[in-house]
Amino acid sequence: MHALGPFEPAPAVAVAVSGGADSMALLLLSQAWAAAHRGRVTALTVDHGLRPESAGEARKVARWARRRGIAHQTLPWVGAKPTGDIQAAARTARYRLLEEWCAHTGIFHLLVAHHQDDQAETFLLRLARGSGLDGLAAMAPLVERPSCRLLRPLLTMPKARLEATLKAHNQAWLEDRSNRNDKYARVRLRGGRAVLAREGLSTVRLAATARRLARARQALELPLAQLLAQAVTPDPAGFVRLDPTPLHGASPELGLRALAAVLMAVGGADHPPRLERLERLYQDITAGLSRGRTLGGCRIVPEHGSLLVCREAKAMAAAVAARPGTTINWDGRFKLTLSSDGPSGLTLGALGPVKIGPSGRLLPALARVAVAALRDDRGIIAVPALGYRRDRGETGGPAPEAVLLRTSRPVTGAGVKVV
Repeated sequence: MHALGPFEPAPAVAVAVSGGADSMALLLLSQAWAAAHRGRVTALTVDHGLRPESAGEARKVARWARRRGIAHQTLPWVGAKPTGDIQAAARTARYRLLEEWCAHTGIFHLLVAHHQDDQAETFLLRLARGSGLDGLAAMAPLVERPSCRLLRPLLTMPKARLEATLKAHNQAWLEDRSNRNDKYARVRLRGGRAVLAREGLSTVRLAATARRLARARQALELPLAQLLAQAVTPDPAGFVRLDPTPLHGASPELGLRALAAVLMAVGGADHPPRLERLERLYQDITAGLSRGRTLGGCRIVPEHGSLLVCREAKAMAAAVAARPGTTINWDGRFKLTLSSDGPSGLTLGALGPVKIGPSGRLLPALARVAVAALRDDRGIIAVPALGYRRDRGETGGPAPEAVLLRTSRPVTGAGVKVV
């Protein structure tokens, strides 16, 4: 934990606890660490509602936590569930619920129980997908999220030690049946672990390789930031103007990383596009892009010697309710905060090809349709990125301080930490 600091005096931390051996061990270890620093721990269990027994499992985890004097909260995933790619959807929902709880309660540190075996599996999975340096560096021990710091303090610990820790503390744990379902790639990799180890690809060696690649990734961060500063002009309306000239003079690795950073910022994605597709686009840009392209939820269009990188309209998220006193991260790009005394009955979504009255800004047509707009039952009430408000001078409209809208993903992120 010391390597993941600094921490405030008497730190408050949240621990994601599914009830499995990994997360239960993390909970006990975190409790001991927090007690030594006059801090406190809250266990958070997400009930995805995907299995009949999930609610009972969450209650069991709550009992285990409270018997040890640890506060516990169950976070249910409500609403319609997907029928395809359930694991990815559940993971997205899990992190959303955990981070929303941290933001609401003011807890800055969220701990998750990924360990050395997980790190080795992640490396292999990304190797199979043809990932580049960032992907092969696998999971970072510290990730700066919009609402909190996501910490993985167990990345150097093998799973066997975590189970031994629980046995030493006489603590039971839950077994996840999906860990034996070979329709999942991770499970199939575990089945071949002994074969890999005999060929020298042990868990320890794979995890160490990922850590060394993370060091290489870290070394590229400063020159990448310098390249982005030269090539990129971001706009608070959620698009970017990209000067291809600095990319021509950069090494291909730096150029690819800069392009990926731009596409993730504009597209609101957590991960870059597949490397093969990114390389094709990069080659076209350095050769002189002559027509528009799409990648990573973005449109890349030549414009007067530069490139306009905008959100792809058909890839944008649907409109969502914007209730007073809430904060919403919409489309991976914009963060909306409404004060508790703000207007009710609003939704936040894309402006689209809608004509509005006079506004304070002129934007390219491609960028304009993708900006965030607030609507009520009468239509568009505000487009903050354009400086437009329908009810200026009228009573009943939102006060200027009631609405704060800002981009939620910068082009350059926090530096990756290597532990």
